[in-house]
Amino acid sequence: MTDGLPIKMLHDRVLVKEPREDGERRSSGGILIPATAQVARRLMWAEVLAVGAHVRAVQVGDRVLFSPDDQHHVEIAGDEFILLRERDLHAVAAERNDANTGLYL
Repeated sequence: MTDGLPIKMLHDRVLVKEPREDGERRSSGGILIPATAQVARRLMWAEVLAVGAHVRAVQVGDRVLFSPDDQHHVEIAGDEFILLRERDLHAVAAERNDANTGLYL
């Protein structure tokens, strides 16, 4: 909310919040990656917080996969969020997805 006003997403826009990975993490091969390391050009997962009226495949609470090149950052009430178009999403992770969706990630 900005100044106490509710926000309505328009058209095919999706508002997401990227989970912050604080501290060190390990790769799948067991390599320790320090918190200061930047991994360039990899796709990112984020949680959907709001969707526009024309969004068809994504719902609030889903996790979506997108490219860092397609994102626009916005600050709302001191928190940073990412604004995307639905067409820029690569995958959706949700409980409602069938087990046989062809997802090979």
